[in-house]
Order: sequence, then structure tokens, then C-alpha cells
Amino acid sequence: MQEPTKPSTSAETEFRPFVPESVQMSEFTFRAVVLGLVMTIVLGAANAYLGLRAGMTIAATYPAAVISMAVLRLRRGSILEENVARTVGSIGESVAAGAIFTIPAFVITGTWARFDTSEAYWKSSILMLVGAFLGILFVVLLRRVMVRDPELPFPESQAAAEIHKAGQRGAQAARLLFYNMGVGAAVYLLGVVHVFAASKDFLVRVGELGRSLVRLGTTAEARALGAGGMTTFSAPAISPAYLGVGYIIGPRLASLNFSGGVLAWGLLVPLLIYFLGPQLSQTLPEGASEESWGALAAAVWRFIVRPIAVGGMLVGAGFTLFRMRKSLAAGLSRAISDLRKASAQAAVAGRLDRDISAKVTFVGLGAAFLAMIVLYSYLSGRLAGGLLAAAVMLVLGFFFAAVSGNLVGMIGSSNNPISGLTLSTLIVAALLMVTIGVSGTSGVAAVLGVATVVCVSSAVAGEMLQDLKVGHLLGGTPRYMQIGDFIGVAIASFVLYFPLLVLHVANINAGGVGFGDKALPAPQAGLMAMLSQGIVGGQMAWPLIVVGMLMGFTLILVGARSPMLFAVGMYLPLETTFAIFVGGIIRWVTDRLRDRRGLNEAQRARVENAGVLTAAGLIAGEALMGLVVATFRFFDYPLPSVTAEPSFLLGLIVLAGLALLMIRVPLANAGRPDEPAPPTAIM
Repeated sequence: MQEPTKPSTSAETEFRPFVPESVQMSEFTFRAVVLGLVMTIVLGAANAYLGLRAGMTIAATYPAAVISMAVLRLRRGSILEENVARTVGSIGESVAAGAIFTIPAFVITGTWARFDTSEAYWKSSILMLVGAFLGILFVVLLRRVMVRDPELPFPESQAAAEIHKAGQRGAQAARLLFYNMGVGAAVYLLGVVHVFAASKDFLVRVGELGRSLVRLGTTAEARALGAGGMTTFSAPAISPAYLGVGYIIGPRLASLNFSGGVLAWGLLVPLLIYFLGPQLSQTLPEGASEESWGALAAAVWRFIVRPIAVGGMLVGAGFTLFRMRKSLAAGLSRAISDLRKASAQAAVAGRLDRDISAKVTFVGLGAAFLAMIVLYSYLSGRLAGGLLAAAVMLVLGFFFAAVSGNLVGMIGSSNNPISGLTLSTLIVAALLMVTIGVSGTSGVAAVLGVATVVCVSSAVAGEMLQDLKVGHLLGGTPRYMQIGDFIGVAIASFVLYFPLLVLHVANINAGGVGFGDKALPAPQAGLMAMLSQGIVGGQMAWPLIVVGMLMGFTLILVGARSPMLFAVGMYLPLETTFAIFVGGIIRWVTDRLRDRRGLNEAQRARVENAGVLTAAGLIAGEALMGLVVATFRFFDYPLPSVTAEPSFLLGLIVLAGLALLMIRVPLANAGRPDEPAPPTAIM
């Protein structure tokens, strides 16, 4: 067999992939596809859990590359088999991201009375499937030109390709990942069975009810208002997943996210409790204990502070798109140019340029369009509404899929503003529905249907182009990767409903309300729900939304890096953002200790890789164990409780142990100074 060649750094016409076109090796094999399907379900479910609880997802490309290398090289698999397995394995994360940002909104708005029905299953699955298929079909039209565009560096694709090439470290990286998955799962389970207290809320007096007064004047005769009450303040959750998220996003973004929580629970909720305390106390039953104020504080946060956060998220999403306006404009113009070039390309027989046929692509687009007309007509109750929604979906779906692909090429999928693109789609669709007279519940359902398809389509298109670029660098066959992704998204679309269902019903069985609850906040879906209800259903708390928008504008003026992340911090429970902040601090400590040791660039890259793998393992471990625990609660099977009053002090000791693990493991994997530099992880 001919030895793989190193890629050239010259012009695209002289580009040579790692595996030349003339080399024949196993690629689209049964074991590669099956491994990819297992990873797409596991990583997709883990991201569904994380997204619903923390409002964030992690890129699956890096863990999928590590796992595919470790497993297939045990069976003497080829690098192209690894490429197929990674491609199929990472696509489930994008389907999950699109789903969790939109599908819970159907339940939050009351459009779907229940989520545990066969009707909800088929609607959710079809929306995910059509969106995912459209994303792939759109990419097929643009793949050949976009992956060759020298102006699109595809930074995360370059890193993933280097990970595959540096495969001798695959087994070590996999051991690190799986070991920390075990740690994350074990710690979460110990908290669930009350070996230690995983969370702690403290009651805090804000003035004294019956004695505190606010005088509206300087004289003794000035009108005085009664004030005072009690609020709560949360300690950080003992959560491996939240710590991992904070570690990956780093101290700056973790601090910004936490600052939103501090504003909500350190200023707004206490301020509202102080002024509304006398009125709120009248809603308490006779003889209620002080602990009852915790429920009142939670209600103030949920129904007053959260709408303010939604206004901030709206401005934050718009500002994200505004800051990327040049990239968006370049992406649009390049997408139009790429489509023209692609349509003019002659058919080629070379393996490296072999796509799914154009005939199959356009037939698939037509079938998806017809399916959406039927579904949207059913959701809106009107054929005109269905036709308009399907047309909006197709046009904006292609536009945002192309833009998403170009953004991934420029900045990577981890920075792809999917929620901002979806929000734009939702607003356009909602305004058009109002224009033609479709309103109420049916209008909200149609708007959310369009948003779901476009969100999934954009997420899948970005992830798929990232993987196709990896295949382009390694010498993979595009057609095999596209077929693998079709299989992957089909399985993911019909399976990922169940993690959502289990988490929703388990939360209800545990005394919550499901999607939108403190333990399952789903912030992006809450934003979509409130906007669709406000524009189409006419049910929006506009004064609170406007206050939040002004807050977002203020954050822009003071130069906040991400007003969206700040607003999400207000929307999430304080214990969540506090734990994410602690994870960011752990990353800061690790980086400081790394810098003090005077490590060279190769060692620094190994520390960064080990840290990201440690964090990703903790996240995946808790997420998978969280789904197992939720399954027990789904079937109303009680889990044992070690103690009736678990100790939070013991929880803090566990937190300190996790922090020590997350600091020591990366530093211990710095390696020798003379070892070659590995690819730097980009999450």
C-alpha cells in the first residue's frame, strides 16, 4: 500500500490529502457506521441533557475523534474508517442542539398539552428529521466549492484532522476521557442518593416584615410604604458537568455568565422581595414557616426576572449577529456564488469529489418541501399558513444553512450563533403569520415548527461542513460521509425525543413542572416560547421585555463581551451559574500553574488537551448518569436514600476533590519537553 502523503500548503490546485486518491483502503464499513451511530446517540443525548440544564452544548467532534481512534485501532481500522465513524458520531450533537433550542417551546407555550404522547413523538421526530435532511441536502449543493475555498480556514476541522494523524496518542486520550466519564457519573449518582448534599439554598432576610419602611419624602409626615421579606441565595451545585462547562468556556465567559445570576439573585429578586414583601406575605397560608419564602422568591424570579432576562437575550442575540455582520454578509455572498459554481461544475469521477447525485438531492428537497406543507398546514389549521410557513422554511433554511457553513469555516462550529439565526427565523415567520391572519395557538405552533426545522438544519449544515472539511484533508470520500450522516440524523431524529421525554417527565415526577422548571430551565426554548406567544399569540409581558432589552443595550454600551451569555445567566438557576463560575476559576488556576512551570508550546498544548478531555469526560459522565437516574424517575421507581439529611459540608469536600482532579490531571499530562506538539483541542 502506498504511504499517505503530507498535505501541501500550496494553492488548492496542488492540494494533496493525507490519503491520496489512488490509495484504496477500507472506509465505509459496517463497524465504522455502527460505532458512529452509538456515538451519535450517546453524545446527542448527553448534549440534550446539558443544553436543557445549562443552556449550552459542547462540540462533539473532538470526543468523537478520540473515541473512534481508540476503538477502531484496536481492530486495526483505517484512518478513513475513523473519519466515517467520527462524522456519523458527531452529527447527533447538532440534531440535539437544534431540538433542545426549540421543541421544548411547544410544551412551554401550551401548544402541546402533553409531551408523553405518540403524537408529540411523531411531530418532534419529523421536525428533527426534515430539518436534518435539509441541512445535509443544502450542504451537498455547496460542499465541493466551500471545502476548497482558501478563504475559509476551518480551524476546528484542521485540529480534528491533526488529531486523526497523531493517532498514536489516541488510546491515552481515550483512557483520560473514559476515566473522567466514570468520575462524573459516580459523583452525580452519590449526590442523587444523598451521600452528600449536591445543592444548598440559604434564606436571607431583606429588611424586616412589619417594621421596615420606605419613606417617599424627607419629613416624618411623608407617605411610608411597608417593606421587607425573605429571599434565597444558592451555593454552587456540586455538579461535574457544570464544572466541566466552566472549565471549557474559561474564566472570562464563566464570570460573565455568573454575573447575570448575581444580578438576578443579588439585586433584582431581593429588591422585588423588599418592596413586594407585604403583598407577597398575604399569599402565604396561616402559620406558614419562613421556608415558604423560598417558593415566593422562586416565583418572583420565574415570572418577573426571567422575562427581563428574555429581553436581554433578544438584544444579545441581535448584537451577536450585528457583530458578525461582515462574516454573515460574506457568507451569504459566498453561498450564492458557491451555488452558481456548483451548478456549473461538470460531473467528476474522482473518489475525492464524489457526492450524492444532484438528482437525488433535488428530489429530496422537493419531498421535504411537500412534507412541510402538509405538516405546517396541520399545525396552523390553514393551507395558506402551511404554504407560507413551508416557503419561509425553505428559503431561510437554505440561507442560514449556507451562512452557518461559512461561519463554521471561519470561526468553527463551537462559535456558530445557531440560536441567533433561529431567533431571526422565528421573528420573520411570526410577523408573516400575523400578516395573513394566522394567530393564537395554531399560529404559535406553525412559527415554532418553522424555527425547529431551520434551527436543526443550520446546526446540521455547520457540523457536516466541518466534518466534510476533515474528510477533505484526510482523503475521505464525500459520498460515504454524506450517506453516513443521513443514517446518523435519521437514527438521532427518532431516538433523541426519548431523552427529552425522560428528562421532562422525570422532572414532573420529582415535583417540578418539566421544561422551564428550575432544574430543567431550557433557556433558549423559553426565549422562543415567549417571543412566539408575544408576537403571534399576543401574550407577552412587554414592560418586562423592554426593561430587559434596555439592560442588554446597556451591556453593549459598557463593552460586555457577550450580553447573551449574561442574560442566560439571569435565566438559569444561581446554583448552576455559580458552579460554572467555579469551573472557570479552576481553569484559571490551572493556566496560572501551567505558566509558572515554564512549559514549552508542545507541553502547553498537551495540558490544554488533557484539561478539555477531563472536562468533557465529567460532562458526559454526569449527563449519561443523569439520563439513567431520570429513567428511574420516569417509571416512578424510587432510588435509595443513604441519609435523610445529607451534609453540604461533605458536598464541598467533594467539590474540592473535583477541583483538585481538574487541576492535577492536565498538569500531569504535560509530557516531556522533547515530545512533538499534539493538535490543540478546540471545543
